[in-house]
Amino acid sequence: MTDIVKIKTGSKFEEIGSYSRLVAVDNWIFVSNTAGRNAQTGQIPEDVIEQTDQVFANIEAALASVGSGLGDVVASRVFIQDPADTHGVMTRVGEKFRGIDPASTVTCPPLGSTVYKVEIEVTAFRGAASAPTERRTIAL
Repeated sequence: MTDIVKIKTGSKFEEIGSYSRLVAVDNWIFVSNTAGRNAQTGQIPEDVIEQTDQVFANIEAALASVGSGLGDVVASRVFIQDPADTHGVMTRVGEKFRGIDPASTVTCPPLGSTVYKVEIEVTAFRGAASAPTERRTIAL
């Protein structure tokens, strides 16, 4: 029997869009596109790096709710509102994912509001952080 856990945070956007912040299907964990809104204060920092830090705090809290963490992330999708912010955001993303090295997509589409400067979505596999990992470099 497959175990499925769906986590909601109480966000009005989850209710409006009828989605979960996180869905875990056995060891696979899917975290919805996550913005930098502080759940306790409802505030979104104006600074793009502060937003990025809040996005990671939100993702880490969601992952922790099902016994996982950033080390289990195997894929990320980073959405940056302004292409001029890409270097700064990806530098911070690189700091958070250093040594984890998930597959990653980075794009600069319009986001749901100009308030959002960065959003990140991740897929994780519970236990990936402690699994033996073979690292290879290939020429493309």
